[in-house]
Amino acid sequence: MIAQFIGLGYIGLPTAAVVAQHGIHVHGVDVNPKVVETINKGKIHIVEPGLEKVVKEGIEKGYFKASLIPSEADVHLIVVPTPFKENHEPDISFVEAGTKTVLPFLKEGDIFIIESTSPVGTTEKMAELIFKERPELENKIFIAYCPERVLPGNVLYELINNDRSIGGINNESTKKAVEFYKTFVKGELHQTNSRTAEMCKLTENSSRDVQIAFANELSLICDKAGINVWELIQLANKHPRVNILQPGAGVGGHCIAVDPYFIVSDYPMESRIIGTAREINNYKAFWCAEKTKNAMFEFELKNGRKPITAFMGLAFKPDIDDLRESPAKYIAQKVMQSEQNNFLVVEPNIKEHSVFKLTNYLNAYKKADIIVFLVAHKEFKTLKYNKNKVILDFAGIFKK
Repeated sequence: MIAQFIGLGYIGLPTAAVVAQHGIHVHGVDVNPKVVETINKGKIHIVEPGLEKVVKEGIEKGYFKASLIPSEADVHLIVVPTPFKENHEPDISFVEAGTKTVLPFLKEGDIFIIESTSPVGTTEKMAELIFKERPELENKIFIAYCPERVLPGNVLYELINNDRSIGGINNESTKKAVEFYKTFVKGELHQTNSRTAEMCKLTENSSRDVQIAFANELSLICDKAGINVWELIQLANKHPRVNILQPGAGVGGHCIAVDPYFIVSDYPMESRIIGTAREINNYKAFWCAEKTKNAMFEFELKNGRKPITAFMGLAFKPDIDDLRESPAKYIAQKVMQSEQNNFLVVEPNIKEHSVFKLTNYLNAYKKADIIVFLVAHKEFKTLKYNKNKVILDFAGIFKK
């Protein structure tokens, strides 16, 4: 069996590497020549614990190869980004482009699977596209949708052990896709149809977004009421049926910050809670930026000089290098648009950035007058509270 992965990013690469680890020949395709070159050297272009070892093993054993060009395979997986447009409408152009990429290589008996988070009906649309261009394949290939369900930082374990929802455009497609995932997934494989599987993925992340919005809204209320939100949540969670999440600087990443819009866009009248949660979480990042600018203004009035301000963290969540849809990055950029230029930017999980000049976290903590904690990276939790600094703790580093 040969499995072909279109897209070797944060999900495509780990999944491809795990499949190769289970003795299946993998042909990975990416449009970025640097990514392809890096992988074929047995190295990786993203941060994920244990991934480089698995990739290297696959390359050395001959089970894994990256390329800029697709080829024939038995299973074709589309694992590309699905961003949204400026009006928050979902953009499935990458999924469509990936589908067109493999069109010439599809043959009777092949399995075509979309893993990219997609609006409801996307799998059916891609099936229509395939059969329009290749009518001889209708009822002769198997088409399904199976979203990933993993946590960055623990992807390799969760790819194998988490349950999966798998939905085909018909029962035969569902069963064929299940047979493939059984080769490397130990979790239970739940069979459904493609539309339900698509909505399941959107529902999972929208649920998380709503829960985080509640915590973020609490943080706004507590700030105005003079209450320590971290202590409040800890006490409230002593109730046996209450489990409030931790607030932060907003919500980021390519899933939770994006997927709810796929529902809101198609069902605007019905998704009022989901839509409001998105507004709250977006507002929280704006609010953090305004709090930072106010702190800078107050410091200047009090001390007669502009402060040195350190932004601690750029990633969308702790201990990863992923900056997609990151509220921390948004906050840093928004504040740095001011006339002041005394800024230090810290992100311990990346070596360099095209926009920000990065500073070591210890040096930034020592030099800065205002410390703005945006992400709860493990390095920051080793720092001791300094009462001589102005500390804006949006990440709960010093909860007490």
